[in-house]
Amino acid sequence: MTMTTLMTPATVSTVPGLTAPTPTPLSETKTLTMGKAINEGLRQAMLDDPKVVLLGEDIGALGGVFRVTSDLLAQFGARRVIDTPLAESAIIGTAVGLAYRGYRPVCEIQFDGFIFPGFDQIVSQVAKFHYRTQGAVRMPITIRVPFGGGIGAAEHHSESPEAYFTHTSGLRVIAVSNAQDAYSLIRQAIASDDPVLYFEPKRRYHVKGEVVPELGAPMDQAVVVCPGTDVTLLAYGALLSTARDAALAALDEGVSIEVIDLRSLSPVDYAVVEASVRKTGRLVVTHEAAQSGGLGGEIIATVTERCFSYLESAPVRVTGFDVPYPPAKLESHHLPDLDRILDGVDRVMGRR
Repeated sequence: MTMTTLMTPATVSTVPGLTAPTPTPLSETKTLTMGKAINEGLRQAMLDDPKVVLLGEDIGALGGVFRVTSDLLAQFGARRVIDTPLAESAIIGTAVGLAYRGYRPVCEIQFDGFIFPGFDQIVSQVAKFHYRTQGAVRMPITIRVPFGGGIGAAEHHSESPEAYFTHTSGLRVIAVSNAQDAYSLIRQAIASDDPVLYFEPKRRYHVKGEVVPELGAPMDQAVVVCPGTDVTLLAYGALLSTARDAALAALDEGVSIEVIDLRSLSPVDYAVVEASVRKTGRLVVTHEAAQSGGLGGEIIATVTERCFSYLESAPVRVTGFDVPYPPAKLESHHLPDLDRILDGVDRVMGRR
């Protein structure tokens, strides 16, 4: 495979045998799965800007392992939907070159655990080019990463590597939890001049939700999804649904939980988080990734520094365990569930 055909912007009309699609933005509310919402967001971004190109393993004819890129090859052609070799380092490295020439590449990492061969390119090149060139070169690269467990997958297919990237200055890191954000945030990520790690919870791909054309809140803003007064509960990705279930269950015991969907993991929207903690006086953070060195610890440290006099008890983390991700038959014991989150709530409430 060569990249020579990509040195000038390619629109669909330049691809032999294809008719340029009519730009038809989402004009009404639709019920879509999260996977289809991402597909719609990618399609619209490609219609809006001929310099948006997709790269990844099996994303063309197959439509990706999770079929998120289905039908995009037929619509936009092989010069904009590029099936790559099985080489994440080459995918990211090629994206760096494309971004340098003015393109907006969108890379798909097939599974979370496959991102590490491209780790050097992400943290050494993608994250630093803008700073290194004193603003002369931008890296508008979006890296899509299906992440997390709960699908009974094999080893290296259920990782939660987000903390590696939130630690790296120069990267934006976001995680979606629902179909609306999946559509809105992929479009915002692609339009951003900053490189974005876009984490998609794979066990939520088939969950349906309403999607409206408006892009909604900016991708760097957290959102309060369940107002409450007694405990602030932070979650993102697949665990946002579990957190909402916990808030509903806690009402039976007279506990009001305010659930916040972080959405942006770097930068964290501390304004929303701090306002909630000042109101509730208690904080629980949950994520699938291991506890040690995880994002939850950083958030708790920052909130403790800024809101110490408001806290009624020590904040609590409810996370995956500090072990390699277990075999599929044991993953239900590893992932934070309703009972473990409610146990964390009991601890900050002084019930345990």
